[in-house]
Amino acid sequence: MNKPTAIPTTTHHDSTHHDSTHHDSTHHDSTHHDRAHHDRAHHDRAHHDRAHPVADHPGPWTADHLLTAFPEDRLQRVEVVEGALLASPRGLPRHQALVVDTCFALSQARPPDLDVIPGANLRLADDTLLVPDVVVCAPGDDGLTVPVADLVLVGEVVSAGTRFVDTTWKRRLYAEAGVPYYLLVDPKGPAATVFELDAGEYVEAARSEAGVLKLERPFPVTIELSP
Repeated sequence: MNKPTAIPTTTHHDSTHHDSTHHDSTHHDSTHHDRAHHDRAHHDRAHHDRAHPVADHPGPWTADHLLTAFPEDRLQRVEVVEGALLASPRGLPRHQALVVDTCFALSQARPPDLDVIPGANLRLADDTLLVPDVVVCAPGDDGLTVPVADLVLVGEVVSAGTRFVDTTWKRRLYAEAGVPYYLLVDPKGPAATVFELDAGEYVEAARSEAGVLKLERPFPVTIELSP
């Protein structure tokens, strides 16, 4: 074993050695920090890519897939329409105000054997799960979805991004599922129309006038659509 070499004790040498050691230590710490930051960022990106429910999902979506991947998503409305994933952001303040006004009016007028629920999950088929703005239904349990058999009325407040879907796809899907009444509220105006199921198709049952919708079925109610 080599004998340790004694370190000279001159002031000049100590200062130089200390500066050099400090520089090496600082450089080492900086390099270590940069490497750790890079590794952590790489891990986070990799974890996000692996964990993203949409990126990892193969093939068509089902209602069960959606409820597992997005059990309680509050930032956006995520639905499945015949196996296709449909996501839209929450509505603008005017849209949300109309949802609240409609739900409140229905809640005040409903008979005691019905509930009014905003944004409930409706499993219409294995490959179709919709989340309408307004649901009138028989009281049920605390499950993630409302049974189709319990539905009395569903309502949608249309927006620029959902107008086509609300007025065509959803109208057809709700009719095929046998939902007795479909309420369509349009912020333009505002205006509202209620459709009643007749022989498997929706026919117009009532239309608002001057921003006020008056219904006799499924129960008497007046809904004022504030401008």
